[in-house]
Amino acid sequence: MKLQSLVLATAAALTMTTAFAVPAGTWSVAAGAHMVDPKSDNGTLADGTIGVDVDSDVQPTISGEYFVANNIGIELLAATPFHHDITLTAGDATIDAKTQHLPPTLSVQYHFDGYNMPMNVKPFVGVGVNYTTFFKEKIYSDAFEKLELDDSVGVAGHIGLDIPFAPTEYFRIDARYMDIKTDASVKKANGETIELGEVDISPWVYGVAFVKTF
Repeated sequence: MKLQSLVLATAAALTMTTAFAVPAGTWSVAAGAHMVDPKSDNGTLADGTIGVDVDSDVQPTISGEYFVANNIGIELLAATPFHHDITLTAGDATIDAKTQHLPPTLSVQYHFDGYNMPMNVKPFVGVGVNYTTFFKEKIYSDAFEKLELDDSVGVAGHIGLDIPFAPTEYFRIDARYMDIKTDASVKKANGETIELGEVDISPWVYGVAFVKTF
């Protein structure tokens, strides 16, 4: 529902006269940085006895987009690994953990034509699929020696503005919503695995980038 509301609100706002379509066959490359900001309530584990909090992180990102039709592009987003500290809380006790993840995201996007407003900004919206893989999980506990987080596949939404400062160069600001949920488990020293449940990360991802079209 969040993603649907985001796309509908953007489309409804964009009703002015337009010009300057992005032609089919165009390539664009964007280089910048994004902050992955997990939802504040990441759920509970072990039948509600353990609370989970996942912190934010900022990393460099790069994306490439190919326009298969006028104003319609297919974009692939990549990044260096994001690092997240995790806090598990049970009553007054806390256990610290951490993980890294990579969230490559493939989207189909529609770029609205340049608008007759200051600087002729070009809004866009997109929807696609996100694949998140977790690695280098660690847990700091005498009771457990290993934390495992399963990979995740989910929907991703994208909205942003391209602000031109040269004929083929733009400054981009954007936001994405990613549906990221992962099953968590811990292992004891004797090899026993304990399934904890699902961690709902589902972050908003905010970014800025330099965009070059070819």
